[in-house]
Amino acid sequence: MIPLHERLPVNLLAASFNNTSATYKYYLLLSILSELEGENTVIPKHWIFAGMVSLAWYTVNYFHVSFGKQDQLQRAISQIQELEGITIDEKQELVKQKIINSLNPSTARAIQYFDQEVPHRYLSPWFAELKGNRAEIYRCSANFENDCPYALNEQNLTINPRWHGYLVEHAGILKAFCYWHLSLYLQKHNPNVPDIPYKLIKPARRNKPLKTA
Repeated sequence: MIPLHERLPVNLLAASFNNTSATYKYYLLLSILSELEGENTVIPKHWIFAGMVSLAWYTVNYFHVSFGKQDQLQRAISQIQELEGITIDEKQELVKQKIINSLNPSTARAIQYFDQEVPHRYLSPWFAELKGNRAEIYRCSANFENDCPYALNEQNLTINPRWHGYLVEHAGILKAFCYWHLSLYLQKHNPNVPDIPYKLIKPARRNKPLKTA
């Protein structure tokens, strides 16, 4: 269950995962929630896309979990790993920063694909009548119509102030909700792979115990 709110259409957060045919929406929300940990409210979209890649990095590169033949996120991870020479078990935040700071135009192109497909489609439940029309969703979101959670322009994603406190307060629950639905989605594409939920987040490396005399 997503925490309820008396003035926000939180049911639409769950509806945004209906009829998913790729992993993009799951990783978009996870990336946005990660950005909010730093109190960001106006977020460059390429930061969001770099976050999506970095959050999926370990699952794809280390465990070789398939995202499906049509999933461009898995393809972008493969391309960036080769272009940037990032190790398969690099820390998530370092992967993200290397992508953000990269001067390689091929790396920029690898994540630019998501700009045309993901941020506006995530808002589809708030603008169902627009049937995924990118230009119209951008226009309507600019004024946070229908209490949508963020506004879009060509460079940035801006969090709706009415949603900001809710997303920050319940980030842990929302991430768990997102990972649960992501694991169900991936299990369908990897029926013979056990323990999918444990392959979504890189475990913290434990310090070696001190030797005792």
